[in-house]
Amino acid sequence: MKNYLLPSLKLTVVLIILCSVLYPLLIAGIATTAPGQGKGVTLSVNGKVVGYENIGQKFTKDEYFWSRPSAVDYNAAGSGGSNKAPYAPDFLATVQARIDSFAKHNPGVNKTDIPVELVTASGSGLDPDVSPAGAYIQVARVAKARNMPEGTIRKLIETHIEKPLLGIFGPEKVNVLKLNIGLDALGASNTGSH
Repeated sequence: MKNYLLPSLKLTVVLIILCSVLYPLLIAGIATTAPGQGKGVTLSVNGKVVGYENIGQKFTKDEYFWSRPSAVDYNAAGSGGSNKAPYAPDFLATVQARIDSFAKHNPGVNKTDIPVELVTASGSGLDPDVSPAGAYIQVARVAKARNMPEGTIRKLIETHIEKPLLGIFGPEKVNVLKLNIGLDALGASNTGSH
């Protein structure tokens, strides 16, 4: 017994030091070299922080592009998905309610054309991006609410499409917060006011 107990205790102490002290310190040190120094990259308008680049926000007004739904109500302190099966009645009811709400605010859009990310939450509940299709399908609503030409809004989306990493890793995407900041700036430049 003694032959097993002492080596086990030594291994436990070594692993605690390695996994609970050294590894977290290494990761924290690496994070300080990243953009935002490990605290997240903030986005500002006129010197005021309006959000984080990689944390989704809730937009519900017709004059803004809407984000992907969140199972955690966009609470970055506790990210997570719904963990509901895709065939569960309450999950299907939630998705149907989102489809109905989107269709109500975007008349003329066929329900079958709504991109799936606009009616289902991501695994983290904090996804800051939608697909280009998810942005383009909202153009008519945003243009009407802002009394702007749809072509102008489409060009804005084009400038905000982020290509896959190295051209092959991941899909094209549009950061909704950045797009909405650009939309506000575009509106301010068109009206000559803030």
